[in-house]
Amino acid sequence: MKRMIAALLSLTFLASLPAAAVAADAANGKRLAERWCSSCHVVEPSQQRGNTQAPPFSEVAKKPGITAASIALFLLVPHPKMPDMNLSRYEAADIAAYIASLK
Repeated sequence: MKRMIAALLSLTFLASLPAAAVAADAANGKRLAERWCSSCHVVEPSQQRGNTQAPPFSEVAKKPGITAASIALFLLVPHPKMPDMNLSRYEAADIAAYIASLK
C-alpha cells in the first residue's frame, strides 16, 4: 500500500512539471523492454514470441483509454501477475512512452 501511495505521489509530481523537464525517452524504453520484458511480452514486431500469458505490447498500446501515464502507473504498482521489477519512475516512464508509441 505504501508503494502504491508513493507511486501515485510520484506521478502527481511528474504531471506538475513542465513537459520538457520530464520528457520520457521511448528509445530508452525500448532498450529496457527488450532487456527486462521480452521474456514474457512481445515487445516489438520483429520479436518471434513471448509468453502466452502476457499480452504483446502492441495490444496493450491499443487498449481503449490507455495512456503513457496509466501504463507508467501500472508498472510502478506491484500486481500479482507481473514480477516487481523495482523500476524507477523514469524507467517506468520510458517503457510507458515506448509502449504508447506502438499505437
